Amino acid sequence: MNQNNLLATLQENHLMQTEEQVTNFENALAELAENADENNLSAYHLILDDQCQQPEVMFSLIHFLESFDMEKQITAFINVVPQLMITAPEWTRMIHHRILNDDSACQVYQNLLHSANLKTPHFLYHLLEESIVNQLKAKESSLSIKNK
Repeated sequence: MNQNNLLATLQENHLMQTEEQVTNFENALAELAENADENNLSAYHLILDDQCQQPEVMFSLIHFLESFDMEKQITAFINVVPQLMITAPEWTRMIHHRILNDDSACQVYQNLLHSANLKTPHFLYHLLEESIVNQLKAKESSLSIKNK
């Protein structure tokens, strides 16, 4: 099946309300993973939905997203955050926290968010950037306490 058909299958089955939808979703994702197209990264993110009935299966999409080049994946995430916050605020929060918990990803995220805020200011970008600063301050504080 081609990339567009696989993407359509993921979108059609993303709520996973039946066993057939779960199977279709898993099969399409497995096939996509074999020949993933980074040009579809934003679209892959937008498959996430908090109304999904099988979060453990949806979590496999998170792992799939994380298999891409870090900078490209984070850039795609930033580009869709305003849209993703509408349908998948919990998944958005999860991706955000997973990025914050990886030091190198956090640095890339901070730089990309800063650039996004300069090019196209958005209150969500500002809030996310602020949370990175707070996370880094908390890490520095805990490190200085440990070193005393």
